[in-house]
Amino acid sequence: MTDPRAPERIVRRFARASNLMLAGRPFVVQGAGSADLHDLLVRLGGIPSLHPAPGRVEFDLDADTVSLDGAPLPERGDAAGRISFARAHMPVSAAMAERLDLTGLRVGVAMVLEPKTAVLSLLLRERGAEVSVYAHPDETDPAVADALRTEGLAVTADPTLSGPAELAAARTFLRAGLDVLIDDGAHLIRLAHEDDPALVAGWSGACEETTSGLTPLRRMQDAGILRTAVMAVNDARTKTMFDNRYGTGQSCVFAIADLLEERGIGLADQPALVLGYGPVGRGVAAHLRALGAEVRVAETDPVRALEARHDGFSTGPARESAAGALVVSATGVPGTVTGELAAKARVIAVAGGVPGEIAPGAENDALVLGGGGAVNITAAEGNPIEIMDLSFGVQLAALGELLRRRPSSGVHALGPDVDDLVAREALRVRGAQIDVPRPLDPEGLDEWRSPRYAGGGR
Repeated sequence: MTDPRAPERIVRRFARASNLMLAGRPFVVQGAGSADLHDLLVRLGGIPSLHPAPGRVEFDLDADTVSLDGAPLPERGDAAGRISFARAHMPVSAAMAERLDLTGLRVGVAMVLEPKTAVLSLLLRERGAEVSVYAHPDETDPAVADALRTEGLAVTADPTLSGPAELAAARTFLRAGLDVLIDDGAHLIRLAHEDDPALVAGWSGACEETTSGLTPLRRMQDAGILRTAVMAVNDARTKTMFDNRYGTGQSCVFAIADLLEERGIGLADQPALVLGYGPVGRGVAAHLRALGAEVRVAETDPVRALEARHDGFSTGPARESAAGALVVSATGVPGTVTGELAAKARVIAVAGGVPGEIAPGAENDALVLGGGGAVNITAAEGNPIEIMDLSFGVQLAALGELLRRRPSSGVHALGPDVDDLVAREALRVRGAQIDVPRPLDPEGLDEWRSPRYAGGGR
């Protein structure tokens, strides 16, 4: 191997071709330069595995090939093929769906429309639900939308719409009638409240996928205007710990690297500044560093800034670190990238979850990747399949909780048993086992007696 970037390129090619995850995946490498590739995969969370294991990926740098489970990486083909491939790698969602009886329930799915969302929608229908799908024009894969229409689902998703036409489409979707809404960003939940609260009054409830969606819903709850029960899917550990950190981290950083390479720029050729060190920022910073970038972090929360320093990142005001940098916004807050920052930056990308993280006009001052939207959606295929398998597994479990508990209006946490159920299923399909906790004294005495002074009382 003579190209020092060959390890990075073959890893990104695997992710781009498969939309599969590197973190937690068994791997084996061979060929000239395999030590560098091995180290890169370990930095990305891969697990060295000399023996066959479920999901093992094999890299051969000499032959420039990648195999999965001992076979050549399959061509996913058209939208139907991509949906089929995604489904084959979403066993957790399938297992959670099997626990549900949704006969006659009208379920709306309002999410980024790509193959994993299509699998979720089909699983819901197979459990008896009447499923309708909505996606914003900027978040629609038209081929996937057409594939779902061919399957007989009602799909409201047209990338050519804008302005009043797009709003009218969203209203039509809502007014068709729903019992449950599965939302991403709470855009449709909020629109229904604003447009016609009577629509919301007829719902059994909703499930919300993201931090950027739960924040305004909690404000609505505090103001006494939230009229439906909402299950806080995002707050489940099996969602946030994996979706945001590992999924968004890999998919956004790899998309950024792909886009930069098209322009003849290496990811490690300039410093990188990550704005925000929440779950998304942590993942973005870690993946940028794994690919060789010099990473700095800007954060307004003092505890998170301290965490970033303990993770080995230099911290400071954004304006002092933006000069000539790749600036990645990971806050989910509109206007994060100001005109001042953009004027200093070389490249700007967004990994957050709301429109407008780049302030109006600021995009004129630097190279903006992916049109200024979430770069893993606008320039790639979203989060890896196994990550969305976890997130959608939580969604399906949350739907079951909603229908079982029938909670009152407000934002509701999922029970801890949901995380346990989803995580155990994910471990099972990965061929992993864990220890069984030691049972406590049935009377609870172990919990209050100090072991240091056991038996020392009078």
